[in-house]
Amino acid sequence: MKNLFKTTWLCLPILFITVNTSIASTSVLNTEVCIYGGTSAGVIAAYTAKKMGKQVLLIEPGLHLGGMSSGGLGFTDIGNKYVVTGLARDFYRRIGANYGRFEQWIFEPKVAEKIFDDYVNRAGFKVLKSTRIVSAQKQGSKIISITTEDSVHPGKISYRTIKATMFIDCSYEGDLMARAGVSYSAGREANSEYNETIDGVQVMEGHQMPDGIDPYKTPGDANSGLLWGINQGDVRPSGSGDKKIQAYNYRITLTNVPENRIPITRPDNYAPERYELLKRLKQLKPWKSFTDILFLSNMPNGKTDINNLGGFSTDMIGMNWDYPDADYAKRAQIIKAHEDYTKGLLYFVGHDASVPEQVREQMLQWGYPKDEFTDHQHFSPQLYIREARRMKGELIMTQHHCQGRETVTDGVGMAAYTMDSHNCDRQVINGMAKNEGNVEVGGFGPYPVSYRAITPKKAEATNLLVPVCLSATHIAYGSIRMEPVFMVLGQSAAVAACIAIDKGKTVQQLDAGLIRQQLRDNPLADGSIPEVLVDNDDTTHCQITGNWQKEKSGGYGPSYLLDTLNSGEGKSIKYLPEIKASGSYSVYAYFPKVKKASTKTMIKIFDGKQLNEKTINVASLEVAGQTSGEWIALGSFTLSKGQQPYVEISTKDANGATAADAILFVPQKKL
Repeated sequence: MKNLFKTTWLCLPILFITVNTSIASTSVLNTEVCIYGGTSAGVIAAYTAKKMGKQVLLIEPGLHLGGMSSGGLGFTDIGNKYVVTGLARDFYRRIGANYGRFEQWIFEPKVAEKIFDDYVNRAGFKVLKSTRIVSAQKQGSKIISITTEDSVHPGKISYRTIKATMFIDCSYEGDLMARAGVSYSAGREANSEYNETIDGVQVMEGHQMPDGIDPYKTPGDANSGLLWGINQGDVRPSGSGDKKIQAYNYRITLTNVPENRIPITRPDNYAPERYELLKRLKQLKPWKSFTDILFLSNMPNGKTDINNLGGFSTDMIGMNWDYPDADYAKRAQIIKAHEDYTKGLLYFVGHDASVPEQVREQMLQWGYPKDEFTDHQHFSPQLYIREARRMKGELIMTQHHCQGRETVTDGVGMAAYTMDSHNCDRQVINGMAKNEGNVEVGGFGPYPVSYRAITPKKAEATNLLVPVCLSATHIAYGSIRMEPVFMVLGQSAAVAACIAIDKGKTVQQLDAGLIRQQLRDNPLADGSIPEVLVDNDDTTHCQITGNWQKEKSGGYGPSYLLDTLNSGEGKSIKYLPEIKASGSYSVYAYFPKVKKASTKTMIKIFDGKQLNEKTINVASLEVAGQTSGEWIALGSFTLSKGQQPYVEISTKDANGATAADAILFVPQKKL
């Protein structure tokens, strides 16, 4: 099995297979849509395809569904809620229902996994866990089948051949894509390749080591060797391309609830020398709290989602470059090394004599939760694969698409997050230990992700879609690579696969407009009445009175309207929804958190027959998570098709800033 990934996908005969089937029997399964990778995108794709009437098989190499969304990343990276549509939005609504809220973006891993499992149960599609791809078989540019093995007992349990009409690769690694001979990148492009400015090698201030930290085992003596975690070699010129990828880590779930807490004990393979660089950093910048190196986000029920922070933290910088193309054995070694490093770091902070006593005492208040990851020693089984392979598809998303200098017309999803790359390397620069690769550049609104970016080149695969390891440069992928976006693109890929089957077409022959129409008309894939969104940018359904200023960041969608003058001038915005189905609707207004907000915002709701008035205290709005606003419930109303209901936000009686953004009309139904 050594170097399996490096050799198999380069073989391009009409029919190829790398398994020695003489050592084990082979069974054959037939399906219409085969989805590889039980990530959040994979579950949503499988659910969608099944609801659209197709035979579906979901294959997951591990034991759990949901990927990072159930693997510890509960403090959701959103960017802008506007881009979270369809079943992705449904997922966060179901999370909210679990906690007694309309929607929620902060959640425990076990809650997320339960919801993903529920998608399986409600749709009734087949799932093969502990199953990983060995090879792909093609006729020309069409994938005929894939061969899999048991990932727990490779080579000892019968191989399976899965035949399907359409394949969707939802894995973080792009293993099906690579096995099928689809071209891809791994690493960073040079800026010159796509005329970008922040791709390739970058030495920036974010998550950086402070000046003055000696990199050598014996300070000042280069002959003594480098401290652990610092790589040999000189930093290449800014913007140079290479095969380095941004650091992986674990999003760590801990708890400080004594009855649910398991102490953090000395782990296997503990090596305190791995943290010598941290000691030197803290000698220069003394400890104040254990949160000086651990970015701790509070989660429900006394739990955490801990992420990387600063120059030395949970990111294992420069230790993952081989992962994308590594064989399974090598990947297992890389994963184990990250687990050892992470558990060792937590133990170090709580026990090493170099750490101030008060910091150790703080750390010892936390432990692994008894009720999470119960089959994996209460530690996440999912390493955060921030980036691995990236397909070279029909179109490559770049920095220009993120920042709006180029716009695609065949979007089947949107993204909005900052172009975010964690550090890729740690080297010696000017005699000091320095990190390289961190980039955090935002300031742009939602932008469309092209259908061609999830579609391979026609000559390479005509019945494959790749919504996770999609076609993008390193720095553009840093913006797109968020779990909610993966779910959106997973649903789009499933819709495309089903339409392609129904029409007898290749994925490249589809009109993205048909996919968008299906997503618009049946966003939950169950035939239910779609909710109606009216945003302030929708000039067809909004009537604006008065001179509002337009704010392009911090709201829902491309912009929101703001009045800060308090001049007494009557300003208003009337939202006119197009109600296509009569029924009871819950109505919500989105309010961004603004400075010096009015303690009261006047809202009128006309249901077609009766006028209702409400006063909202926006100043007391609490915003949770990586978002800038929240939906506020306005009540439930019976709305009829053909009538003209409206919601109006005005500056009447305002004693501070008034914001007007989006109104949402949600058909009432049981989740």
